[in-house]
Parts: sequence; structure tokens; C-alpha cells
Amino acid sequence: MRPIKFFAIDIDGTLTLNGNGALNLDALAKLRYLVKLGYKVIFVTGRSSLEAYTLSVFGGTTQIAIGENGGVITTSPIEHELLANKENCLKGFDLLSKSMKGVRQKPVFPRMTEIVLEREFDINEGNKILIENNMDLTIVDSNYAFHINEVKINKGLGLAFLLKMLKIDVNEVVAIGDSETDISMFKQSKFSVTFESSEENVRESATHLVGGSNGEGLINAIDLIMRGKIF
Repeated sequence: MRPIKFFAIDIDGTLTLNGNGALNLDALAKLRYLVKLGYKVIFVTGRSSLEAYTLSVFGGTTQIAIGENGGVITTSPIEHELLANKENCLKGFDLLSKSMKGVRQKPVFPRMTEIVLEREFDINEGNKILIENNMDLTIVDSNYAFHINEVKINKGLGLAFLLKMLKIDVNEVVAIGDSETDISMFKQSKFSVTFESSEENVRESATHLVGGSNGEGLINAIDLIMRGKIF
């Protein structure tokens, strides 16, 4: 078996204490420790890639980020690989806002490939409208917000793109996350870890399950990995 080289880490619900984005600093310290040992630690998030990149700078992890649910890969403050077209998502937002009540944008950091919405409408009905109008778009729920993305976009796509860029094999990757949007990156990883508090479909998609929430699960996962108890 190839040695692990790469950790793909979700942010909200995995590294944070609450929905406002406060970090579990003990969990962040664990990630920094992994970097000191020579591992690459990359944030893969539904937030903007610039938020994740900034976190990597101040948090002391690998300075690359995958944001917007896989739509953007940021490798420096001014270098971004865009895997989707935001204009398509804007058209979807315009359609939804005219067809449903409660569809409004969430105040977030600027996005380059997606539209972020408040979680105040029926996501299933929204997706039905997009399908009926052949928009080739989908609405996903990150538990932080609803996101309008092109159908092809997901965290797994962004992760696969970056792994190819860095010449890292899927067998060298561990992915850790807690929401439905993380399932696609689990599929691009040899090993995947989620938490007992995650939804059932997320638990079933991961190769390993640990206890803890609000960052504690991430600490538990890293401790078990470093002790050789998981892999």
C-alpha cells in the first residue's frame, strides 16, 4: 500500500465550532502538525477558495485551496483555476427567484463560479425547476448554505483535478468531512473519514467513522491515523 501523502479537509462542521466559522484551534494545530511531518493538508470547501487559502496561510497548512464545492482551485492570492462558469449559475438564480419565494443570495465572500443562497426554500422544488428548464445546474446543501453549481461541479472533481496537477495518486489520499457535499471527494480518496453525527448517507459513504463534532471528530481522526489505528 502506498503511504499517505495528502489530507483533503472540509472546513464547516469539520474544522469549525459553529455555523459562523469559528475554528477549533486544537484541530487546526493537529493539521499544522501533519504539515510539519511532511503531509500536504488542503482545504476543500463550499466556501470561497480565497477564504480557504487565507486560512491555509494563517493556519500554517499547505497553501493551496479548493473552494466553491470544487469549482475553483486557488494556488496563490492571484492564481485561480476556474472549472465552471458563474454566468450559467446567475441564469439559474434569476429563474429560481422568479419561480419561488424565499430565493435570495446569502452575503458571502465573492464567488467566481457559483451562486450562494440562504437555506430558506425547498431545495428539491428548486432542483426540479432547474431540471425542467434544462439548465444543467444543481442546488447542493453544504449545511452552511445552498449553492447553485453547474451539474459537473463537486468537491470530487476539484480534488481529482488538483491531484493530477500535483501528481498524487488517489491511494495516497485521506479525505475528512461531514456533509453530503463531501461524498464526492470521498470517492476520490483511498480512505475517507466522517463522524457519528453526520447524516446516514455520509456515514455510509466513508470508509471510516469516528466520534466527536465541532472539530473534536477531526482531532480524533488524526490521532487514530497517526497511531495507525485506522489504516
